[in-house]
Amino acid sequence: MSVEEVTADTPQPPPSSTAAGTASSNAAPLGSSVIPIVNKLQDIFAQLGSQSSIELPQVAVVGSQSSGKSSVLEALVGRDFLPRGNDICTRRPLVLQLLQTKSKSNGGSDDEWGEFLHLPNNHRIYDFSEIRREIEAETNRLAGDNKGVSAKQIRLKIYSPNVLDITLVDLPGITKVPVGDQPTDIEAQIRTMILSYIKQPSCLILAVTPANSDLANSDALQVARAADPDGHRTIGVITKLDIMDKGTDASNLLLGKIVPLRLGYVGVVNRCQEDIMLNRSVKEALSAEEKFFRSRPAYHGLADRLGIPRLAKKLNQILVQHIKVLLPDLKSRISNALVATAKEHQSYGEITESKGGQGAVLLNFLSKYCEAYSSLLEGKGEEMSTSELSGGARIHYIFQSIFVKSLEEVDPCEDLTDDDIRTAIQNATGPKSALFVPDVPFQVLVKRQISRLLDPSLQCARFIFDELVKISHKCMMNELQRFPVLRKRMDEVIGDFLRDGLEPSEAMIGDIIDMEMDYINTSHPNFIGGTKAVEQAMQHVKSSRIPHSVSRPKEIAEPDRTSSSSASQVKSRSFLGRQANGIVADQGVVSADSEKAAPAANGSDSRWGLPSIFRGSDSRAVTKENFSNKPFSEAVEDMSQNLSMIYLKEPPTVLRPSETHSEQQAVEIQITKLLLKSYYDIVRKNIEDSVPKAIMHFLVNHTKRELHNVFIRKLYRENLFEEMLQETDEIAVKRKRTQATLHVLQQAYRTLDELPLEAESVHNHGTDTTGVSKYLDLPTSSSKYTTSSSSYTASAGTGRRSRRAVDQHQNGYGF
Repeated sequence: MSVEEVTADTPQPPPSSTAAGTASSNAAPLGSSVIPIVNKLQDIFAQLGSQSSIELPQVAVVGSQSSGKSSVLEALVGRDFLPRGNDICTRRPLVLQLLQTKSKSNGGSDDEWGEFLHLPNNHRIYDFSEIRREIEAETNRLAGDNKGVSAKQIRLKIYSPNVLDITLVDLPGITKVPVGDQPTDIEAQIRTMILSYIKQPSCLILAVTPANSDLANSDALQVARAADPDGHRTIGVITKLDIMDKGTDASNLLLGKIVPLRLGYVGVVNRCQEDIMLNRSVKEALSAEEKFFRSRPAYHGLADRLGIPRLAKKLNQILVQHIKVLLPDLKSRISNALVATAKEHQSYGEITESKGGQGAVLLNFLSKYCEAYSSLLEGKGEEMSTSELSGGARIHYIFQSIFVKSLEEVDPCEDLTDDDIRTAIQNATGPKSALFVPDVPFQVLVKRQISRLLDPSLQCARFIFDELVKISHKCMMNELQRFPVLRKRMDEVIGDFLRDGLEPSEAMIGDIIDMEMDYINTSHPNFIGGTKAVEQAMQHVKSSRIPHSVSRPKEIAEPDRTSSSSASQVKSRSFLGRQANGIVADQGVVSADSEKAAPAANGSDSRWGLPSIFRGSDSRAVTKENFSNKPFSEAVEDMSQNLSMIYLKEPPTVLRPSETHSEQQAVEIQITKLLLKSYYDIVRKNIEDSVPKAIMHFLVNHTKRELHNVFIRKLYRENLFEEMLQETDEIAVKRKRTQATLHVLQQAYRTLDELPLEAESVHNHGTDTTGVSKYLDLPTSSSKYTTSSSSYTASAGTGRRSRRAVDQHQNGYGF
C-alpha cells in the first residue's frame, strides 16, 4: 500500500497556517532522530566532494524553469531567502538541510539562522537577505554572473523551530533556450546534472509542475520517469493552483487520474510576483493559501493533498521511512569502504625522517620482499590465481611439459641415414675388412647424439632464469610503487644475483653432458647389449627382405648362359676391378685395344698367360711371327716392347659407399641403430633428471636461500637510506587523499552508531564480521559513541524514545 493510499484513509488534521504547526506530530520526533544523523553524514562526506562514492538519502527538487520550485522551498522554510528573477535563478545545486530546534515555549529559542558549509567556523547568518546574497555570490564565483551553470554544490543549513527535519537538493530548472553565457547544449547539461542525482536509489524525487501546464508533458515528470520508471521514489507537487482557468480545478491531477504516482501528489499555492514585490511574507502567503483552499469547494475533500504544511509533513514521513530502509545497506557500504580505504592507506605506509626509522622501513621492505618471493616460488602466495599458472608452477611446467617432453620426442637416428652409418663402420675398419661390427662407429655416433642435448638443456636454464625475473617483478608491486628508486635498485641487485646463479647452472649442465660423452657405459643394466641387438637386427633384416622374394619371369630369371659364363670369366679375371672392402673403384683396367679384344685361337696357349689376362688383340700375331722368325730371347724382348701400357684413373677426392649394400651390411647398420637408440634413451633419462636438479640447486633454491643476504649486503647502507626511500609526488598525494577519506569514513561509521533507534529497527549491532572495528579501535560488540555537536544537541534529546513509541508511530502512518 502506498503512502498516498495510507494517508488518504487516515483522519487528517486541518491545514495549519504554518509548517511549524506540524512540529508536534508523530513524525517530528522520529524525523528529529534519524534525519539529523543523515544530515551529519552528508556534511561529513561533503569533505570529500566528488570523490565520495557513498550515496545518502535525500530529496531532489526538479522542475522546469519558473515552475515554482523556489517558492515551494521558501514556503517549507517559512522565510524568503532564495535568489529571484525572471530568468534562471538556481544555477548550482543547493543542498538545503532543514533542522528543527526547540522553540522558546519548549525551553529553547525562536531564533532562526543559516550556516553555509563553505564559510569557516560555522558562521551563523540571522539575516535571510544576507543568505540570499551569499548564495548569489557563491554562485557567481564558480558559474559566472551571466547565467552560467555549475555542478558544484552549495550546502546550506537552516535552523528554525518552524521547520521539520528534511534534506532537499534544489537543482537548476530545465530550460530550453540558452541565454547569456550558457552553452548551446544547456538543456542536455542540466538534464545530465539532474539525472546524476535522481538516478541513485537513495534519492527521493520531488517533481514540481505548474497547474496551468499539461501534466502529461511535464518536464519534471519526464525526467523523473527516466530515473524512476515505476514511480516508487517520486512525489508530485502541483504549483500555482490559484492561476488556473476559471471553472477548472486540479482535483483529477491531485488524485493521480492523469499521471498516477505511487507516492501521490500535493497541491500548493505560490506567492506571485506581486506578493514578492510588495514584500508579502511567507507566513502571509501560507494564510492566503489556506483561505484559497477553504474557498474552493472542489478541494474540500482533498485536505490531505493540499498545502505547504501537508507537503512538509509528507516529505518528512517518506524521508524518514526511506532512511530506515536504507540504513542497513548504508552501514554495510560504509564498513566495506572503510576497510578497503584503510588497507590502501596502509599500503602507502608512513613518512619517517630519522635514520633509524628509515633503516627499519628498508629492512622491513627487504624482508617482506624475500618472503613474498619464496611464497610465489613455493605456491604459498596469498593471491593465488585460478585462471593461469604462476610462480613455481610455471617452473614445473617448463621442466616437465617443455624440456622433458621435447627430449622424448627426439629420434636419435633422425639425422643419420643408413649410408652415414655404413660409412662410419667402413671408416672404422681401416684398410682391412672387419670380422665383427666395430665399436668405434657406435662410440662416435652416440657421442654426436649426446652432444645435441646440450642446447635444449641450456635453453631450459634460460627459461627458468626468465621466470625468476618475472616472479621478482610481481613481488610487492603495489608497495614498491611508493619507492621507485628502491624498486630500481632491487631489480638491479636481483637481476645480477640471478645471472650469477645462471652461470654455475650452465657450467654444471655442460659438465653433465661432458660426463655422459666421456664414458659410454655399455655395461648399464638398461643397455640392450650386442647379443640381443644382433638377434633383433637379423629378424628385422629378414622381415624386410621377405616381401621382395617374388618369382620372376623365366626369360629374366635365366639369362643367356653364354653371357653369364662370359661375365663370370670377366669377373674372375678382372682382379683389378673387384670390389675391395666395400669400395667400388670407378677405374678398371684400361688397355689401348681392350675394346677390340677377341677370344683366344684354337689350342693357342701362352706360357706366361698374359694374353688371357690382358686380352690384347694384336699380340697373338706378333707373338707367332716373332717366335717363328727370331730366337727366343729376341722374341721376348720384342714382345714386351709391343705390349700396351696399363693406366689407372686417379681416385676422386670424395669416396662414398656403393648405393647397394649386402645383407651383412644391412645387419651391421641395424645393429648400430639399435645400440644407438638404446644408449641414447639411457642418457636422455639421465639428462631429464640431472638438468632440472642442477637448475634448482644452483639457480632457484640458491636464489631463494641467499637473496635476503645479498639485499642486506648490497642495499642496507646508511648512506643509501634517504635516496632509496624517496617517494614520488603521486604517492604522497594518494596517501593524503586516502588519509582524508579514511578519516571521513571513520566519522561516518561512528555517526551511524549515534542512532537512538533499537538494533532491530535500524541495523543489526552484533558481532563485527566486516573487520572494520580494528580500523576504528572499536570493540566487536555493540557500542554507542557520542560526538558532541551543538548542531544536533536539540534533536538528539527528543529522538531517544522507546521501541513501543516507534511501533505506535509506524502503525499510525502505515509504514
